[in-house]
Amino acid sequence: MTGLAQVPLALTPLNRKEFVSDQEVRWCPGCGDYAVLAAFQSLMPQLGIRRENTVIISGIGCSSRFPYYVDSYGMHSIHGRAPAIASGVALARDDLAVWVVTGDGDALSIGGNHLIHALRRNINITIMLFNNRIYGLTKGQFSPTSETGKVTKSSPAGSVDNPFNPIALALGAGATFVARTIDSDRKHLTDVLTQAINHRGASLVEIYQNCPIFNDDAFAGLKEPDSPALIPLVDGEPVVFAGGEEAVVRRPDGTLAIATASEVDPASIVVHSAGADDPSVAFQLAQLTQSQDLSRSPIGVFRSVQRPTFDDEARRQVHMPDDRAAALQELVTGADTWTVA
Repeated sequence: MTGLAQVPLALTPLNRKEFVSDQEVRWCPGCGDYAVLAAFQSLMPQLGIRRENTVIISGIGCSSRFPYYVDSYGMHSIHGRAPAIASGVALARDDLAVWVVTGDGDALSIGGNHLIHALRRNINITIMLFNNRIYGLTKGQFSPTSETGKVTKSSPAGSVDNPFNPIALALGAGATFVARTIDSDRKHLTDVLTQAINHRGASLVEIYQNCPIFNDDAFAGLKEPDSPALIPLVDGEPVVFAGGEEAVVRRPDGTLAIATASEVDPASIVVHSAGADDPSVAFQLAQLTQSQDLSRSPIGVFRSVQRPTFDDEARRQVHMPDDRAAALQELVTGADTWTVA
């Protein structure tokens, strides 16, 4: 079963203009959000999802203006609470494609608890986490993904925080679909989002997104598709990069390392398996991301596995067989009661 199994598709072909609202897009010039919005609006007609069956829930932040700019149903909700609200929507309506648009501050700071439990429960929602490693809307404070030592308005002597790795966090929470992409690579972004929305269960896609005003060039070394800093993850393929010159290998102690491909035994090169039930290798791959300078960054689908979703299971309980419903009713109205004086 796919993520769109119950969602009615359009009877006639759709086009991008149908997903463009009449609202003026108001982000700073050069913001990576523009690229993500354009890719999203172009993707939706390809999926064939009706606008009336598309819901976008956002929290607070620059990225959270997203619902205004897409002509569909949506809600600009409360700081950090978008996953909780989206969970309720998905639980109530299995005929909707439910998207969550959030940022590194919104999702990983005040919203951290809601995020991990939506992932743990495997709610059928697709989360786009825009990561620019800064608080942009509130004018440049360090965020949960800012590197240690980051000098900002709220950390003039340099942040002493250890940053979150959103991919490792999602894998640790038990997410069934975890991926990373980048705003400047439209083809990769579109492909990853397509896989995410077609996955039944909680999907988290981290999107490296540039903030030109408060954290410009945070991902400068990763902007080109053939950047030697990018480690493409392709299911079933050896993890090689930098034009085939480097590879991810497994050391004798079981840990992963980056080595020159021509100098290692090909059998030691890790073959990526996004569908592996055990997430430990995906977690190891996530650790290759250097939190300080991002000199190495895996990109692609880290994990994609199937397991029951919370909303499907809850609906199954509601529509329980008559004999179970009768037993429940007997319990509710039975003689085993208490009188409180």
